[in-house]
Amino acid sequence: MTDFHRLSRLPGVMLKVMLISATAASLAGCGVVAAPVRVTSAAVKVVPVAGDVVAAPLDVTADVID
Repeated sequence: MTDFHRLSRLPGVMLKVMLISATAASLAGCGVVAAPVRVTSAAVKVVPVAGDVVAAPLDVTADVID
């Protein structure tokens, strides 16, 4: 392979490496797993009287996951 062919493939390879790295970094944290619990907790907190009581165990669960 000539130098020109190697250099012409370089941007595509670099783009693939950057996309794989970005995907891995975004999935690395436990926040992805805790997000549904936090969303459910926020939705439950809207209920006037019992919302905070029901959301408390969900908040603790999300904190433990993180």
